Amino acid sequence: MTILSVYNNNPLIDGRQSDRAMMVRRGTQILLHEMRHAVLPELPLASGRRADLITLSEKGEIWIIEIKTSIEDFRVDRKWPEYRLHCDRLFFATHQDVPLEIFPEECGLFLSDGYGAHMIREAPEHRMAPATRKSVTLNFSRAAAQRLMMAEWANGKPFTVDDV
Repeated sequence: MTILSVYNNNPLIDGRQSDRAMMVRRGTQILLHEMRHAVLPELPLASGRRADLITLSEKGEIWIIEIKTSIEDFRVDRKWPEYRLHCDRLFFATHQDVPLEIFPEECGLFLSDGYGAHMIREAPEHRMAPATRKSVTLNFSRAAAQRLMMAEWANGKPFTVDDV
């Protein structure tokens, strides 16, 4: 189920993320957009987990970015290895107050300040099986279309090509 509500002021934000997580997310999204990735936040996966950010590159690569805002946030979350099953590359994104050495070398790393981000470390590629790629891509596409419709309804007028 897509995490949206037409009753909030902004139907694209579900309210569960901290201000700091939203800051990291915003900066990382800016960089990914500049890299020409299509980006979706908070996408539910077939495993029942939810990706903080998932992207689709121009080449068709699927990346998942797990946002961590503190040492404790990283230490208590042991579900992140499961995300590898749903992407070609797995990254963490954080901010300057979190020591970068806590993040595993086998994952990529972004450092965000809310106005942009830097890729500190590229993630190694681990290509998904074709059936998994199709499933994740369809899930991504359907969620993106649903969210566009919800945002359009909340906006009160249809989006046009000029809005993009």
